[in-house]
Amino acid sequence: MIDHVATLVSSPERPALSDALLARVAQVLPGAGSPHMLNPGVAADIPFRTPAAAGDVPYDARAQADRARAALDGAPVDVVVQPVATRRKRLFLADMDSTMIGQECIDELADFVGLKDRVSEITERAMRGEIAFEPALRERVALLAGLDAGVVDRIIAERITLTPGGSALVRTMRRDGGYAALVSGGFTLFTAPIGRTIGFDEDRSNVLITDGTRLAGRVAEPILGKEAKLATLIELRNRFGLAHADTLAVGDGANDLAMLNEAGLGVAFRAKPAVAAAAHARVEHADLTALLYAQGYRVEDFAA
Repeated sequence: MIDHVATLVSSPERPALSDALLARVAQVLPGAGSPHMLNPGVAADIPFRTPAAAGDVPYDARAQADRARAALDGAPVDVVVQPVATRRKRLFLADMDSTMIGQECIDELADFVGLKDRVSEITERAMRGEIAFEPALRERVALLAGLDAGVVDRIIAERITLTPGGSALVRTMRRDGGYAALVSGGFTLFTAPIGRTIGFDEDRSNVLITDGTRLAGRVAEPILGKEAKLATLIELRNRFGLAHADTLAVGDGANDLAMLNEAGLGVAFRAKPAVAAAAHARVEHADLTALLYAQGYRVEDFAA
């Protein structure tokens, strides 16, 4: 009985799927069925049958994804392996910086006070999990004291780029009854307008304290970090009466890992190595529509 599916996805800008490549991957999947194209050259499903598990030992989907990835022999294609029955999700939580957008907003703020390199180094260490997120955020925000808060509008207009596929992902899931929350360790000054632009139902992030029209160099407590992201997923899952398997989360940094591991499918998107190694699945080559293909959507099913 077919019970699992391997979804292969490449970049829409550089389609990399071929019949030969799909056949090579199918050879390492037990009881593989015929591939089913979701977007020719870009995304395809390969259904397969898992071996009967001994006792209560769960099937290791991540290990199977690694075997399929090895069969790709370096081709720029992502692999997501999961049970067929629970692949369609009803709750989506997403990190913002370097996930739904291509930038780290605090680094762009720091550029206006000539400290981007210093702040970016702290950001990178925090996202790799080398230093705790909360004190790292306080340290970076302190360096922004005196900055005109009005630069946020300029940064959004001139520097922020939305990650391709993000709006299609959010709007398609919401069209089909899902709920989408942008949950960021960044700041409400950014998440509110960016979340509206992408199409999220709600956004949660940190509040920068201002002194009149200028940043005070402080962030409101408690800081929204790793534990708050996890708590948000659990809260929304309970609010909507959803099962664990109904949830999807995506992020790139160490402060996303608890949320990713609690989700039915947690996806590390172009993430730091430690995050990619620990998440259920990872996307390194495709855009965010990979999370729609992983749910079985065909390209013609995407919301406009």
